Amino acid sequence: MADKRDYYEVLGLRKGASDDEIKKAYRNLAKKYHPDLNPDDPKSAEAKFKEVNEANEVLSDPEKRKRYDAYGHAGIDPSYGAGGEGGFGGFGGFGGFDGGIDLGDIFDSLFGGGRARSSSPNAPRQGQDISMSMNIGFIDACKGLQRDIDISRHEICDVCNGSGAKPGTAPKTCSECNGSGKIRYQQRSMLGMIQNVKDCTTCGGRGKIIEQSCSGCAGHGRIQKKRKVTVNIPAGIDDGQILSVRGEGHIGANGGGKGDLNIRINVKRDPFFERNGFDIHCEIPLTYTQAALGAEVEVPTIDGSVKLTVPEGTQQDTVFRLKGKGVQRLKREGRGDELVKVIIEIPRNLTKSQKELLRLLDNEMTSKNFAKRESFFDKLRRNFNQ
Repeated sequence: MADKRDYYEVLGLRKGASDDEIKKAYRNLAKKYHPDLNPDDPKSAEAKFKEVNEANEVLSDPEKRKRYDAYGHAGIDPSYGAGGEGGFGGFGGFGGFDGGIDLGDIFDSLFGGGRARSSSPNAPRQGQDISMSMNIGFIDACKGLQRDIDISRHEICDVCNGSGAKPGTAPKTCSECNGSGKIRYQQRSMLGMIQNVKDCTTCGGRGKIIEQSCSGCAGHGRIQKKRKVTVNIPAGIDDGQILSVRGEGHIGANGGGKGDLNIRINVKRDPFFERNGFDIHCEIPLTYTQAALGAEVEVPTIDGSVKLTVPEGTQQDTVFRLKGKGVQRLKREGRGDELVKVIIEIPRNLTKSQKELLRLLDNEMTSKNFAKRESFFDKLRRNFNQ
């Protein structure tokens, strides 16, 4: 354990970072290293994902963070860096501590006690979350949809009702640790004899011993089951957002509640639309004649096609705004707009007669027909006449 990296280094933060900085760094790195998002190297991603979660668990907890800032990894894990009988690199004991010191008691007196240290092994523990990803279409993201998904999660064993013991029997309190799940042992260090705490080897830290295990769950009290969950994806959800479905994760231990189901939404690209916030952008091609004379054209929207009146003399890259034809705003009323950009297509592969007609048309044009060109040449003449 001596090669464990500094938690601030893991999250890319300086010591003394604010709670918001820790939260932001954790979210970014958890998303970056999530195994589902790294199919090319899932093992490496999983290791980094666990390291990031471990760092966040300590630094986001004010009490654990105080201990870590004061004593490093040893402040949250008394067995970290232990060097055998000599302890602390083999320095041997100092006098004056013949009765032994409980390192955990020192930390408790300084910081008021730790939750993990004082908690019972049989206390209810919240179940873990389940993380997955889901691909949906662009229109579905804009309008929302309901989808049934299959998940696999831990649930209470229906044979033993979660006790882990064979029906008709019950777990017994461990006589070695008296049900605490922990045993104390002494270790020599530079401070003298220090008392440490570790999981009871007799009961495995559970505080109870199951003499006859349940055949349904092999004594775990929980089993893996496949379930179908109906997920409501809200209108307006964007690519990369996490949808959290409360209480659909793994069941907790010892009667603890369920975790959540966290779904990362991946929105597929659309051939017509691009999204910017709650607005939708699209482009429509116009012929030279339509742009010059004006026209009524068909424009796609997420609700279907609508008619758009293009005025006479419409220029390249002109943008028309269709009010309320954008994306539904999340948790708010109203929708964004659709912005339609005009792309004027210059004709190609003209026949001889078509070219002649265009030349005749061009000869009929005057400076009044080309405001930008006239302005450009006026500036050019003024510049060279100076």
